[in-house]
Amino acid sequence: MMTAFLIYLFNVFLVGGHMDTKHIHWLGHSAFRIEDKGKQIYIDPFKLPVNLPKADIIFITHSHYDHFSPEDITKIRTEKTILVAPKNTAAQFHGNIIAVEPGKSYEVGTIKVITVPAYNINKKFHPKGNGWVGYIITLSNGERIYHSGDTDFIPEMKKIVADVAMMPCGGTYTMTATEMAEAANTFKPKLLIPMHWGSIVGSKTDAETVKKLFKGETEIMTVEE
Repeated sequence: MMTAFLIYLFNVFLVGGHMDTKHIHWLGHSAFRIEDKGKQIYIDPFKLPVNLPKADIIFITHSHYDHFSPEDITKIRTEKTILVAPKNTAAQFHGNIIAVEPGKSYEVGTIKVITVPAYNINKKFHPKGNGWVGYIITLSNGERIYHSGDTDFIPEMKKIVADVAMMPCGGTYTMTATEMAEAANTFKPKLLIPMHWGSIVGSKTDAETVKKLFKGETEIMTVEE
């Protein structure tokens, strides 16, 4: 157990205390590919480049087209792929499906997952009653990655414990850059990754604003092609 913890510390921190993110790949907008001991984990695949590895697990946060893209899911899905999605989205698929709801814990294969509510407070795009989610995914080395989905700065965020947080900063449909930084400053992830910019809404300026305001390490990722 202690050996695994020491390996985790070695993998997480590089010289100077910077986190190692070579296992995290931003695919644009809110889409990510995460590698975990040979497993390929995707979150909200959308407008995927060609020739990506097939997915072991696909997480979907909600049913909007830029997060739930059947076309992109088909590109990376196999018969063995586990698809994890809120109930109203999971119902649109057959096969190896796990339907989830907010505020619950799940085991997805060997991966432990906690669902976090994702909704708007002062907008109507993502109603709380839809049961849409973000995910806290615990990798095999113990690293906890939080992908918030489309959300505002909601009270539930204050209880989050995460090493890495991926959160939207583009505004309009979600948090603004300022609101995102304020949210992250409440639960203090070791690393913050701005998302939901550079495509439909938001710009690199928004991501840079987050970096200025977050009281921790921020990585503005480049889209993997």
